[in-house]
Amino acid sequence: MYQNTIKIKEHKNTVVIAHRGMSGLETENTAAAFIAAGNRTHYGVETDIWRTKDGKFILNHDGKSGRICEQDLTMEESTLSELRALTLKDKDGNTDRAELKLCLPEEYRKICEHYGKECVPELKSDFTKEEIAQILAVFDGYLDHTCFIAFNIHNLELVKELRPEQRCEWLTVDFKPEYPEMLAVKGMGVDSYREALTEEAIAAYHAAGLRVNAWTVDDLAEAEKLIGWGIDEITSNILE
Repeated sequence: MYQNTIKIKEHKNTVVIAHRGMSGLETENTAAAFIAAGNRTHYGVETDIWRTKDGKFILNHDGKSGRICEQDLTMEESTLSELRALTLKDKDGNTDRAELKLCLPEEYRKICEHYGKECVPELKSDFTKEEIAQILAVFDGYLDHTCFIAFNIHNLELVKELRPEQRCEWLTVDFKPEYPEMLAVKGMGVDSYREALTEEAIAAYHAAGLRVNAWTVDDLAEAEKLIGWGIDEITSNILE
């Protein structure tokens, strides 16, 4: 297990976002992981929002609890109370820390705001316009310090419909020449899989006036290469 973050010596104009909180040190998407990021130099803290069976919202990456919990519950098929009753595994695999629970978006937002970090919530479920409005309400008063991300671009289109000035970044696993113009028209940045990014791809996004994020970069040499290429943001489990 990591004992501390790996430091980037020269950030230049690149900022680092803690992936699922400081997940290299603490169980992902828990208050412990968010606080660990809050106590470090990260610009922002990323998380993942799902809809529960009873129409509430919970933070989890996989959509299931089995990888980080002894019980395997599906987020969208379980009630909020069922999910909140779970105790998650610590990094050593034991469930002996009672505070390791699935978090609410409200708790995540409060921790980020307390430490002055940007919120970077990924919209995981296929949300309705009404649900997007409810999620926006959770971050109301801190939306200028929030950037929504999603693979499902319709989620982001709903965000922009309700709040046209809201920062959004589309998650993608590849690069195509048409992406920069498409995203510029939609008023969205890009959050790209690291392997899909080249110096030329970053330059193309920048030429369209877009902000570029790379996920998930845990190798120091790779981070330094991206910084040299002028990347705006790096999302990492362990780099700082």
